[in-house]
Amino acid sequence: MGLAILYDSTMCIGCRECEKACAARWKLPYNDKIAAEEQISAHKLTAIQTHGERYSRRLCMHCADPTCASVCPVGAFTKTALGPVVYDQTKCIGCRYCMLACPFQVPTYQWTSRLPIVRKCDMCYERVSHGKPTACAEACPTGATISGDRDQLIQEARRRINEKPGQYYARIYGVEEVGGTSTLFLSAVPFGQLGIPTNLPKTPLPMLTWRVLSRTPDIASIAGVLLGGVYWITHRRELVAAEEGKDKPKGVRK
Repeated sequence: MGLAILYDSTMCIGCRECEKACAARWKLPYNDKIAAEEQISAHKLTAIQTHGERYSRRLCMHCADPTCASVCPVGAFTKTALGPVVYDQTKCIGCRYCMLACPFQVPTYQWTSRLPIVRKCDMCYERVSHGKPTACAEACPTGATISGDRDQLIQEARRRINEKPGQYYARIYGVEEVGGTSTLFLSAVPFGQLGIPTNLPKTPLPMLTWRVLSRTPDIASIAGVLLGGVYWITHRRELVAAEEGKDKPKGVRK
């Protein structure tokens, strides 16, 4: 799956340097008011969230088999061989199917813009393409966010869990969820306590969509037969009634 991001909640101090670096990378405004917002939006592509004394982070998960790409009718989303899921605004028609389909509710829309586009983290695709770390990883002062080869990051996450089993919840989020993601999480508590969705299948969601769509011809055929039968019965009744009307002697009423 190429490159990935590993976020370790146990090492996060909530400084929001990752947010600030992300805003600078995208040339987006960033001030105290925006820093206080704990949800991603068209002007904030990553967000630190507070859960009591613990922190979590929101950003694109860069799924191995992204639903946003599977539902996009014009191919505006692409899962690159390098790992990031990137977005081409020149292809986008503004249908926003990606927003409805994403299991992590990541893509956002510039509702107040005259020429709105979809916005989401692209894992600093230009930077990582040149061997650089993501802006958020480079800015993190504690190592809570690091970027690099996905397999190596999984090994690093397992090493941390094995070395300090009492400090970590013994799972790496993103290894299996929806077929695997290129954003991985470590936590001291079950991920649901940090607002991370835990009811997702291990199967890639586009596969589930395809299974439904693959049955469409059968459903359509059955529906066609049933509708044809209803039409035949209705039409037959009309023919019988017409024939009965012809056979009746004139002037005879029921």
